[in-house]
Amino acid sequence: MTAVAVQEPGTLAVFTRAAAAEWLRLRTVRTTWWCLLAAAVTIVGLGVIAAADDAQGPVGPGNPLPSTFAGEYGVMLGQFALLVLALLAVTQEYATGAIGPTLQWTPRRGVLLAARVAVPAVVATVVGVSLALIADVLALLVDPDLTLSLADAADSLARIAAVLVAGSVLAVGLGFFLRSTAGALATVFLLQLVLPFLLPAFGVQWMADLGELLPGSGAIWTLLREPEMTATQATALLVGWSGVALAAGGWSLLRRDAG
Repeated sequence: MTAVAVQEPGTLAVFTRAAAAEWLRLRTVRTTWWCLLAAAVTIVGLGVIAAADDAQGPVGPGNPLPSTFAGEYGVMLGQFALLVLALLAVTQEYATGAIGPTLQWTPRRGVLLAARVAVPAVVATVVGVSLALIADVLALLVDPDLTLSLADAADSLARIAAVLVAGSVLAVGLGFFLRSTAGALATVFLLQLVLPFLLPAFGVQWMADLGELLPGSGAIWTLLREPEMTATQATALLVGWSGVALAAGGWSLLRRDAG
């Protein structure tokens, strides 16, 4: 009797199947659409409000203001709906116990990690950038004194994409590491929004310095050019924090039991 050798699929084939499964699961979960709706309302709504507020102010001399500030202000808060989407893509399975069957279907945990990072990050980034562009265009309708050149739009959307990619990777990494929706969600909010604004408000220098080391400060500078730091420092914060979170989450997935 001749034994038949079964050739295992390559890493790329497994990743493609895992990514397709992640995309199917993501788009068939109701919370995904609620997160996208919340992001649309927040990003577009805040952008239009910012443009309307600018239209009511006095017209200053000099170069006209580009409408890209509308999308940037909108993403500053609206990003959290997209980060929740990325976070729930991980933690929901731990909450329901479905992570066990998932690991049976995709036993190569490194490939599963790559797919589970890539799909939510791509979805959050594409949706966020698209909504920011819509906010920029609507801002032109609200305030005709604004401008929107191709160079301004490309620069703004690239910075928004960088913030969303880094934030999504941070959220997924924390989700894998903490395995708790509430714990990971609270951590993301603290690092991205609460502490970067709260710590400098105390007026204590070391607390202000600590706040500038958080990923939210890098995101704020990338979008709004505040607080004072360089592009290199902001990039290091975004990449460094998301890299550490992903490394911790990857270690948790690869080394710890699913339960």
